Amino acid sequence: MKNLKCIISGGGTGGHIYPAVAIANEIKNRFPEAEILFVGAQDKMEMQKIPQAGYRIEGLWIAGIQRKLTFDNLLFPVKLLHSMWKSRNIIKSFGPDIAIGTGGFASGPLMRMAAMMKIPTLIQEQNSFPGITNKWLSRYVQAVCVAYPDLERFFSKDKIILTGNPVRSDLLDVSQKRLEAQTFFNLNHDMKTLLVLGGSLGSARINQLIFEKLVFFKEMNVQVIWQCGKGYYALYQSNNEMDNIQVHAFLDRMDLAYAAADFIISRAGASSISELALVGKPVIFIPSPHVAEDHQTKNAQAIVNENGAIMLKETQLKDSFVTVFENLLQDEQQQQILGSQLKKWAKPKATQEIVDCIEKLILN
Repeated sequence: MKNLKCIISGGGTGGHIYPAVAIANEIKNRFPEAEILFVGAQDKMEMQKIPQAGYRIEGLWIAGIQRKLTFDNLLFPVKLLHSMWKSRNIIKSFGPDIAIGTGGFASGPLMRMAAMMKIPTLIQEQNSFPGITNKWLSRYVQAVCVAYPDLERFFSKDKIILTGNPVRSDLLDVSQKRLEAQTFFNLNHDMKTLLVLGGSLGSARINQLIFEKLVFFKEMNVQVIWQCGKGYYALYQSNNEMDNIQVHAFLDRMDLAYAAADFIISRAGASSISELALVGKPVIFIPSPHVAEDHQTKNAQAIVNENGAIMLKETQLKDSFVTVFENLLQDEQQQQILGSQLKKWAKPKATQEIVDCIEKLILN
């Protein structure tokens, strides 16, 4: 095969960015000479995260539609047309063999233009309830790689390929890293460890919950690795003075964070769920109620229905969190059941299978 050229588009949140990077890394693993260009929204986090991962990115002047009437909404048609025009120029200049979309509004103009220009196209949908962009794009692309079964009501059955979500390769063997992780985080080996994850941007409500329960965790003899998010770090960093609490703006070694954890509190973004399934630890999901079409609650509910996790909605935290956490802490059988049932959702070869699909589209 000649030197492969791939455009990958998606962003807005880590849930769209990290799968895109995982796909890019697998492509480079198979085709070291491949050229990969990312396209994202010019003012979103992908403009920093993608270069940090070692890839080039172009930004589009695009934003999602707000739920209420705003000036940005009035500008949306202008931004869309501008982004379609720029996408056309990017595609003509780069000459890709395939265009890959991982969701988020940034992928819409690029992927639609690629389909119009007869470039082979594939999208990857992370959630059990697809976002608006991927539902729209699915009419035009050739393949849709999904992480959950029974999505025929959203996508054409003959386009769906059940692969799972791409995950970072360093998470495949976290069970072997327990001692390394305890040393890395300077943890007390005689205490249980709670890992708190609020998503790539942090969660105001989860942070508030953890702050309110710091004394409770100390009483329970639990140490906490608390990833609060960059925007919240200044507010909570003083709690590092407590001997059982570590506050982090961001965790660069997620493999070691997962390896150290005995319990995990997490949002229910699709990428997080895919990672947690590989890890197989007891999880309390606190889904964000503010995401499009409440897809985090739907993601978590699919796992809870199979007895693979506990879910608490934000409205339940005040009355139920202490009881639920205490019961989990004291019930080793429940811990084992949750961990083993969650692990059944793991798809460790998802990234390879998605790139298999990409290869087939190119060769066809």
